[in-house]
Formats: sequence, structure tokens, C-alpha cells
Amino acid sequence: MPLYKYLTPENTLRVLEGSIRFTQPGAFNDPFEMVPELHVPEDFEPKDISISFDVLAPRRQPSVGELPIDFKSDHCNDINSRKILSSLNQSVGILCLSKNESSLLMWSHYADEYSGAVIEFNEEHEFFTGLFDIEYREKRPKKDISSYLSGESPIPIAELCVKPKDWEYEQEYRIVRNLSDCKKVGDYKGFPVYVMDVPMDAIKSITLGERMPLEHQREIWNKIKNTKIALNLAAIANWGYEFRKESIKYNLPASEMNPLISPRTAHIFSELENEFGEIARWMIKEHKLSDVANHTL
Repeated sequence: MPLYKYLTPENTLRVLEGSIRFTQPGAFNDPFEMVPELHVPEDFEPKDISISFDVLAPRRQPSVGELPIDFKSDHCNDINSRKILSSLNQSVGILCLSKNESSLLMWSHYADEYSGAVIEFNEEHEFFTGLFDIEYREKRPKKDISSYLSGESPIPIAELCVKPKDWEYEQEYRIVRNLSDCKKVGDYKGFPVYVMDVPMDAIKSITLGERMPLEHQREIWNKIKNTKIALNLAAIANWGYEFRKESIKYNLPASEMNPLISPRTAHIFSELENEFGEIARWMIKEHKLSDVANHTL
């Protein structure tokens, strides 16, 4: 199955320009990210903690050091997890993706209230090496501090990626990379912004949001018109709480196959001084005449 990324218009354009952000876990919108409860026995010496993580390894089954959910102790809290998270914020970045291509909530939360886009990626591309799914649970994980002892194998980052069931609708998948392999391009909300180059052949399609401003629609069209990236519009359906995917371009360059122009997408092409522009202007005119006729009736 493909992978999807919900993005604002600006970040969609950044991806089409060849870069995508890998975000530190502390910058995520879920404050419980990577902070399980840790059991630290009273006689434990902090010097034994080793924060060695593997960004590519899959989670182990069963997870090493995990305690039963009903385990209770006065020495069980998330204080040390927060310290470890602080360290991870300095060393790893995460790309969050989804298997859900039509989530109304994600359109609103991550795609700038339907004015952004959803990018479809090819899961089999080598760029997604180390891909893993998020584990959703009713209860917060509890781990024994021994799982961080020196001398043990590096801990898969995937094992820390457990989220509350409330987030299950996102059907989230992730890849993790070392920040040393990324490029810093600025700062945002107190965190440095790191990006990696994303290959254009990893992108299968783009679906524009219902509320995306026309200037962004045109800019995206111009960036992908000569590529094999398909383009669609998520138009509000005439029934139910859902969108209909209206095709604008198939996965062929415009030089090999003309775009599909409809009354809903004609404005993208209406300023062009070519045959596409002529078709678009005619379609807009006819659609307006049809509306007038219907109102008259």
C-alpha cells in the first residue's frame, strides 16, 4: 500500500523542490511521544545508562525490558524518559507518514484546514528503508531501566514509538534518520529544522485540498506538469462526509497526455495562452451560463 503525507501548501512546494523535514520527537504534537514510564530501582546507578539507539532496526518481539501494565512501584515514573527524549532531540529526526489517504481530521490538522495537499509516496522506494508502523495502545508502556544498560545491543527507535489509541485513525508509519545525515535549514518553534533530499521518483501523486488557494494550485501544476507525478483535487462530494478525487493529470508528462480539465479544475489553466487555456475559459463560461439558466428556471 502507498504512503501518504498531509502537508501545508508551503511544505508541499518544499517537497516538490526536493527536501522534506525530519522532525525531532520533542517537536511533535503528542506530549507522550517516546516517554514511557521507567522503573528505576532505588539502588540503580545512573552511570550505567547507555543511550544507544538504532534508527533502522525493527522493534523486537517481545520488547526488551517491558513490564506488565498492572506493574506498580513508587520508583516508576517518566523522569528518566524525559531526559532520554532530550538527548534524542539532539540526535534523531523522524518522518511521519500515513496509510490513510482520506482522513478528514488529518486534512484539517496537518494540511492547513484543507488548503494544503496530500502527497502519495511509493513505499517500495529505497528512501523508505527502515519503515515501521506505530503501535497503538490503551495503556502507557512501562519499561525497566535495565533495558538501557551499557553493553546491550542498540535499542530500536521503533520500540519507543507507542501512542495512545486516540491517534489510531492516523494509521501512522515512520522512518528515522540521524540528524548528522540531515541538513539544518532554519529554526521553527524552538527547534532547529532538519531536512533530507527526497527523490522525485519516490512521489506517485499529489492531491490538492478543497480550499487550496488558486495561486498554489497553479504553482504545483507548473512544478509537476512535465513529470510522472499524477495530480488530483479532493473535491467535496455531493453526498456524505467525504471527498471525491477529481483527476487533473495522470502519471505521464503533459507533453505525452493532456490534462483533464473540468469545471471544478478549469481555473488552474484559465490564464494560459494555449489550447489548455482556451478549453478552460470555454468551460468556465459554459458553466456560468448553465448556472444562470438553472437559476432562471
